[in-house]
This record gives sequence, structure tokens and C-alpha cells, in this order.
Amino acid sequence: DGYRNTNQVSDDYRYQDGSYDTPNDGYYRGGDEPAQDEDAQSDVTEGHDEDDEVYEGEYQGIPHPDDIKEKQKKRAPAVDDEYRDRADLMAERMEDEEQLAHQYENIIEECGHGRFQWTLFFVLGLALMADGVEVFVVGFVLPSAEKDMCLSSSNKGMLGLIVYLGMMVGAVLLGGLADKLGRKQCLIISLAINAAFAFLSSFVQGYGFFLFCRLISGLGIGGTLPIVFAYFSEFLSREKRGEHLSWLCMFWMIGGIYASAMAWSIIPHYGWGFSMGTKYHFHSWRVFVLVCALPCIASLVALKFMPESPRFLLEIGKHDEAWMILKQVHDTNMRAKGEPERVFTVSYIKTPKQVDEFIEIQSSTGTWYQRWLVRITTTLKQVWDNVLYCLTAQYRMSTLMLAVVWFTMALSYYGLIVWFPDMIRYFQDEAYESRVKIFDEEEVSHFTFNFTLENQIHRNGEYRNDKFIGMKFKEVRFEDSLFEDCYFEDVRSTETFFENCTIISTVFYNTDLYEHKFINCRLINSTFMKEKEGCHIDFEEDNDFLIYLVSFLGSLSVLPGNIISALLMDKIGRIKMIGGSMLISAVCCFFLFFGNSESAMIGWQCLFCGASIAAWNALDVITVELYPTDKRATAFGILNGLCKFGAILGNSIFSSFVGITKVVPILLASSALVGGGLLALRLPETREQVLM
Repeated sequence: DGYRNTNQVSDDYRYQDGSYDTPNDGYYRGGDEPAQDEDAQSDVTEGHDEDDEVYEGEYQGIPHPDDIKEKQKKRAPAVDDEYRDRADLMAERMEDEEQLAHQYENIIEECGHGRFQWTLFFVLGLALMADGVEVFVVGFVLPSAEKDMCLSSSNKGMLGLIVYLGMMVGAVLLGGLADKLGRKQCLIISLAINAAFAFLSSFVQGYGFFLFCRLISGLGIGGTLPIVFAYFSEFLSREKRGEHLSWLCMFWMIGGIYASAMAWSIIPHYGWGFSMGTKYHFHSWRVFVLVCALPCIASLVALKFMPESPRFLLEIGKHDEAWMILKQVHDTNMRAKGEPERVFTVSYIKTPKQVDEFIEIQSSTGTWYQRWLVRITTTLKQVWDNVLYCLTAQYRMSTLMLAVVWFTMALSYYGLIVWFPDMIRYFQDEAYESRVKIFDEEEVSHFTFNFTLENQIHRNGEYRNDKFIGMKFKEVRFEDSLFEDCYFEDVRSTETFFENCTIISTVFYNTDLYEHKFINCRLINSTFMKEKEGCHIDFEEDNDFLIYLVSFLGSLSVLPGNIISALLMDKIGRIKMIGGSMLISAVCCFFLFFGNSESAMIGWQCLFCGASIAAWNALDVITVELYPTDKRATAFGILNGLCKFGAILGNSIFSSFVGITKVVPILLASSALVGGGLLALRLPETREQVLM
């Protein structure tokens, strides 16, 4: 009976306050044994590691106190997070993100810069090229579209601004979604929207539907810029980031060159289109719109083979997926360098604490549209929270200063980009008007006009028994003239008017001489039969090749600025690049006072574009580096949306002064550039900063 079973022994050993209490029941516990000899102890412990020592209570089923503490530590966060203050959780997340930022920088350096980054460079470059094309498309097709769709001046202005409006909304919306759904997924959505509606816009005939398609197309392409730079920057090390993001900006220039070259080679060719009856016409400018969607489609296809950003995946706690992608980057670059035996040494990557709680809605919960409504509203609320985060105390001043710099840069740049071609047209119109031919008191009878009359004014003339058959009037005015027993057939006219004329017993058959072209005229016994319907394009006459050339040279002129900014971005820093470029551009604006001819205006435009491109590149880089990963695309989208708002204002303001004065546009642009450039010098430098 002196022996007790194991269960009884375990009940007697009670763990209290970190020590074991033994029962005081008179039984011998072996605690008073005499000490062993030193030699005996040495023999027993020889070759035995104290860390591997078996806890004697293990044989009685008693847990070790260290095991109990470890289990308590594992259980504590799951329970305590529900009751911890959100500020504490965010502070812990910020600490985790800082550790991740430095570890991720080391991982990217281990992966190296090679084939993978260059492949992604060209894929994302095509997306950026599509953004550059979108800016130029409407400007190139407008002269033809206004004839094809009978656009008024107000309609033309709206068509020119609608793309910027769509891009403004798309930048904010899709940029915000990229921080929640992923870079790759949102970029695919953005490009798909742009490609689909750009393709559709080339076929629609009505002005309203065409306007809607270009709006949604602009919304899609508006998301590419913030996503592309956030996406690519997360595969670059600190030493490579400024330079290679600047090289990426070159694709925007390539997009402008591509659009100019395609417009120059396609739009003037009237025979490249087709017609289906009298209502449906697919002219060559629609072929141009179709061709301009090709870079977007190519990028969309190539993007399917690229991985998601591992930095984004780590932010949302997807460690294994991020590790696999980083290993893919490492192995791809090592194989390209001829070192396939190099092993990816990273086994574990720090992931930030997940604060936001995502609950998967079960299929049995509500109807399908209710579930989607909950998902959409939840995601949009998270996007809105990210927008507000950019205005918190930590980022408020940087966001506001960046907003002013982006806005002033866009107001000046986009305003002048529209103003330059308008001024060139104005100079052309002045030269054209100076060559006008004036005919006074001419008398013509029994004569057949079957040739083109252009840039003429006929005053106090008399035309009796004359025929006007299969001819064109371009910029022709008849003032105080008499038409008696005349016959007009198959006549087309551009900017042609009859003022204070008397028209007696005259027949108009199949002409576009509509009622509004007869100003204060007396029509006596005159007949209008089978008027021409719709608008008619004369490509050979109405399209100005010089405008395509101006845009082509303006896009090409930024090449030196792109190269210089890429080579110096990491040497002189982002802040000096922005400030210096904007101040030099302001000086270029003052020289526009001496631009009194077409050639001079083209030259100053090229100089201005070349000087300002460095500021654009540095703005893209600093915006990416200034914000953390889970807010990066959102902040870029907000600032880029504000940029497009500045573009809308610049286009509207600057174009209204064409032919009136040059002083206001020049002073406004230079003042904005000087103010923005000086403010940019107060921004924090991010050249040595790891991506948070």
C-alpha cells in the first residue's frame, strides 16, 4: 500500500505561481537523498546537454512550465486583439511594415536586376504608351469627326475635354482599388475597359454614343498611370528605382510619337474606309481610332503572363504566394546571368499585422446582388479610408504640397500643349486671309462654274442664267449680289455665306447650301430640292498636315530630357530635378513672347516640352516613394486625378485667349511653374528611402 499510482501522484503535484508544491502526507519523496560524489555526477552528465534535459515530471504527465507559458503566448493575441485599441494595432502594424521594408529591400537586391524586370518593363511600357496615345487621339480626329458628325463648336469642346474627365475619375477610382484588389488585377481591368470602349467608339455613328465611349475609355486608361508606377517600383531596388522609373516614362513619349505617325499616315487617306448605304460611314479617321487601341490590347495580353506584386501580397498576409513570386524573379534573373545554381536563400518574410477583417459572405446569405452590393460598398469604403489616410497628420503637408505641384505643372503643360497648335492655326488663318481675292461689281451670264472657288469675296455682282454644277465653295462670301435664273447642282461648301443677296427664280438641287448660309437674303420664286444630308469630309482640303508634324516633333523633343532625367535622377535627387525643371520651363515660357510665326512657335514648343519632362518624371518617382505600399496607388491616383483636373482648366482657359492676346497664357503658365517649382524644393527627399 505504500505505493501510489501515477494519477494520484500527478494530483499531488500542483503547479502554483511558477513552483511545485509537494504534499505533506508523510510519504518519502526522495528529496532528502544524500548528494552524489562529484565523480559520479560527472559520469552521469558527461555528453549530456542541459537544453536537451528531459523534464522529470514529463513521465508523470505533468506539463513543463515553459510549455504552459508558450501556449499562453500563442493564445493571447487571438483573444486580446478583440479588445485592444485600434491605435495599438496600427502601431504594431507600422512596426511590422518598417521591418518588412528593410527585409524586402535586401530580398530584391538578392534577386538582382535582370531579365524579369526588363520583361515587366516592356509590358508595363505598353500600358503607359496606351495612356500617351489616349491623350492625342481626340485632338487628331477632331477636324474629321466634326465634319462626319456635324459637330458644333460647343460639341467639339466637350469632345476634347471628355477624355480628361474620364481619366480624372479613373485615376482616383482604379488607383484606390489597386491597393485593395491588387496591382495586376486592377491594371487588367483598366486596360480591358479602355480597349473595349476604344474599339467600340470607332464604329458608333452618333455624337452622343461616341462621347460616352470616349468617356469610359478615358476612365479605363486613367487607372494605368498610378498602377503602372506602383507595380513596377515594387520590383526595383533602391539603387535602381529612380533611373528605371524614368526610363519607363519614355513610353508615354513613344505613345505620342505613335499616335502622330499613325494620324499622319492614316487619316488623310479617304479610301481606307467604307460605307454601308447612306447612313453608315466608316471613314479613315475611324481606322486611326482602331489602330490606336493596339498598344492597350498588346499590354493586356502580355500582362496575363506576369505575376502580382509580391510587396502587395505581403501587405495582405499572403506570404507563400509572395515567396514563390520572389523566387521566380530570382531564378529568372540568375538563369539569364548564367548562374542557375544560385539558390534563393530567403525562407521567411515578415508580414504586417492584419488589422482589417475580411469576412467571406456565404452563398446562402441573401440574393446574389445583395452579396455583391455588400462586397462593393465594403471595398469602396476601404478605398475612401485610404483617401482620408493621405490627409492624416503624417502625410498631410506632403500631400498638399505635392497636390499644388502636380496641379500647377498640369495647368501649364496641358494648357500650352493645346495653345501651341491653336496659335499655329491662328497664324495660318491670318496668312490665308491675307491672300483673299476680292471681286467687285462683276457681271457673269450664261456661264457654267464647274471648278472650285476658294478664299474669295464677291461684292455687288450680278449672275444671270449661270450654272454651278459639281463644284466646291471654300471660304467664299457673296455680298449684296444678284442671282437670277441660276441653277445649283451637286454643290459642296465650307465656310461659304450669302449676305444681303437677292436670289430670283433659282433652283438648288442636291446641295449643302442650307438656310443658315443665307444671311438677310431675299429669296423670290427659288426652289430647294433634295438637300444633301449629314456632313461631308474633304480630307485633302480640311486636314492640316502641319498639326501632325507639330505633335510629332513635340513628342520627339522630350527624348533628351528623358535621357538626362534618367541618368541624373539618382545622382542629384528628385527634389532638385522637379524644382530645376519647372523653373527652366518657366523661363522658356517668357520666350514665347517672341514667337510670332509658325516656325518660331514650333521651336519654343519643342524647347518647353524637353525642359518640362524631367519634372514629370521626378514627380512620378517621388509620389511612388513617399507613400506606403497599402496607400501608394491611392495617393498616386488622387494626385494624378488632380493633374487631369488641371489639364481641363488649362485647355479651357488657354484656348479662350487664342487670337486675342498672348500675354495672359504666357504669364499664367510661367507664374504657375515658378510657384510650383519653388514649393517643390520644400518636399522631402526620398532618394535614400526604402519602399515602406
